[in-house]
Amino acid sequence: MASAMSPNRSRGGPQPRCRLPTAGRIALVAAAWLTLAASGRASDHGSTDPEAAPSFVNDVVPLLTKAGCNAGACHAKAGTGQNGFRLSLLGFEPEEDHEQIVTAARGRRIDRAAPDESLLVQKATAAVPHRGGQRLAADSAGRDLLVRWIAAGAPPPHADEPRLTSLTVAPAEVVLRAGGAAALAVEAGFSDGSRRDVSGLALYESADAGRVSVDESGTIRAIGPVGRSAIMVRYGGMVSVSSALVPRDGPAPVYPEPRTFVDRHVFATLARLGIPVADECADATFLRRVSLDLTGSLPTPEQARAFLSSTAADRRDRLVDELLASAEHADFFAGKWTALLKNRRDETSDITGTFAFHAWVRDSFLTNKPFDRFVRELLAATGSVVGNPPVAWYKRVRDPKTQAEDVAQLFLGVRLQCAQCHHHPFERWSQTDHLAFTAFFAQVGRRPSGIRGEDLIFHRRGSAAAVHPRSGASIPPAPLGGPVPTITPDDDPRLALAAWITAPDNPWFARALANRTWKHFLGRGLVEPEDDLRETNPASDPLLLDALAADFVAGGHDLRRLYRTIVTSRVYQLAGRAAVAEADQGFAAYRPRRLSAEVLLDAIDRVTGSRTGFANLPAGTRAIALPDNSYTQSSPFLRVFGRPDNASVCECERNDTPSFTQSLHMLNAAGIRTKLTAADGWAARAAADARPTSALVHELTLTALSREPRPEEVLLAGTFVDAPAPSGADPATVRRERFEDLVWALLDTKEFLFNH
Repeated sequence: MASAMSPNRSRGGPQPRCRLPTAGRIALVAAAWLTLAASGRASDHGSTDPEAAPSFVNDVVPLLTKAGCNAGACHAKAGTGQNGFRLSLLGFEPEEDHEQIVTAARGRRIDRAAPDESLLVQKATAAVPHRGGQRLAADSAGRDLLVRWIAAGAPPPHADEPRLTSLTVAPAEVVLRAGGAAALAVEAGFSDGSRRDVSGLALYESADAGRVSVDESGTIRAIGPVGRSAIMVRYGGMVSVSSALVPRDGPAPVYPEPRTFVDRHVFATLARLGIPVADECADATFLRRVSLDLTGSLPTPEQARAFLSSTAADRRDRLVDELLASAEHADFFAGKWTALLKNRRDETSDITGTFAFHAWVRDSFLTNKPFDRFVRELLAATGSVVGNPPVAWYKRVRDPKTQAEDVAQLFLGVRLQCAQCHHHPFERWSQTDHLAFTAFFAQVGRRPSGIRGEDLIFHRRGSAAAVHPRSGASIPPAPLGGPVPTITPDDDPRLALAAWITAPDNPWFARALANRTWKHFLGRGLVEPEDDLRETNPASDPLLLDALAADFVAGGHDLRRLYRTIVTSRVYQLAGRAAVAEADQGFAAYRPRRLSAEVLLDAIDRVTGSRTGFANLPAGTRAIALPDNSYTQSSPFLRVFGRPDNASVCECERNDTPSFTQSLHMLNAAGIRTKLTAADGWAARAAADARPTSALVHELTLTALSREPRPEEVLLAGTFVDAPAPSGADPATVRRERFEDLVWALLDTKEFLFNH
């Protein structure tokens, strides 16, 4: 199903090509045009009849788009165009484009009396110097089309001409063996019922050009490793997608018996690609992995011993239930969501607001509040932060435009930012859609409350609407792709918005949350980036994403149920990626990830036995429970390891990528040394402990790695710690320092720094 295009600044998925089209495109355009004329599949609005005037919208604009004239690097450059000639991006504003071509610059770009001599034609064919080079060959069908359109009087767009209503790509999915190729066919449907082959005029883009390439004629080739790629196809303001699979050669893999529907979908996808899965991870690995993913905390040695000694068949499921019910689970996910919801403290804010908002979010997770209710309470919040903490969001996000964009990105997986200025290449949202969505927040009133820097939020009676910056038209509130609701001046538009977003049949809400959750546990979303759910950025496993979303709705938007479904699956419990060559495709193995800043700091505190203190918080408060961004600013460790500043709804603000700076911090930072050498720290206590060194090594390994040490590790550590002290040195001091070094060495291992 094709969709009209809209905004996205995504790092993932197909991106606009800024390079200029090659000369080879000219021949393809000409050949496609001649093929259409010969086939008789084209409609009768200017494409096949040489006597008919070509349509500006359906013929001329697609030709300019194929030639690259209205690309962002050329005449659609933001604000200025190129050398005084400005076109709309990819032809989304044909009326403006017609004016630029026909009447702007004193009409010098076309010559009705001598169409061949028109500057538009001369520049495109490089008959006169053109900075962009030759766009059309002098003997091409595209050049002839422009000449015929000008000769017919360069007619403008008109209301009764057929409109593009659909774009279909065949095949919708193609399987290619290594080195294989296939041709895509693109058909456009119009409002008069006609259909037209536009394969030669469509633009093609591969989401993974290193795996599957596509040329300008729509021929795709498998050039890289096993996996899947999406091919984006664009024509006349609409987009569609075809998927290409490159399977592995060899015998069909054998898969374990599925435990949940998650396994059935993932194994089915892997079977199509011929990719085997890793073995099930060990109990110790699962214990540490799921504890970190559900609570952001290492299991204690006591918890590790109890779990590893259990012989119960359902011990993993029981562990999951215990973790989901824990206070640490609420702390961990409250930290995640308060960061995304921009819980920030600045010079105008009182600590009351950020603390109250964080407490509300934490309580929501502690009581397992249904997520649809959580969102409704947030969006429709009124009153003061003391009486109703979710109103703090309206303090942190004040501008209605930003409120609309944040809500769309966070709860719908729709990036609206670019649509505030223009229709975006990759989605269907227009500037009008952006304004209509923003209008839901137009009547949010505020006045000072009794708390410094905190507002009293209320619904301001009146008609909610936004004003179109170009036409001056009044745009009433409307959901994305939905009907305009009836909202009286007494109605709070946010209630209508919240009801639409959380409705069971909303096409984005459950899918966005399911995809975000999948990424949290598996390291990569079914759609990447996780908050960019658009047709031109399809899921790697669409059926799985739909199944997760449907189950989330059927379960009453129960987050714990969703979490449990994922972590109890065999897919989540697979061993690490080193076990499978194609582990990056289809979730055939677990993807190791460096511990996030707060989780890592708490883990270091646990292993060293030295707690980090935070201002205005009780002693013993853990980093995963920090309420706002101010603690990032005051902690060198949290800054270096990428804790976000709560300034964006994008998960990308958090940086969990390992860096050289982080390595130096672990080796040289005064804070790390202070923890290692603390008088009441683990190393000092171990040095004074009368137990054998082997017992202490067991305790340390269980604490840091949630497993028993290997015999060679016990031997190595014992040899190091128990070696005779140098002559003249104090044996007690040497023993303590060796335990400090032992802990320090363990903290710098990948096994400690990563969840695996």
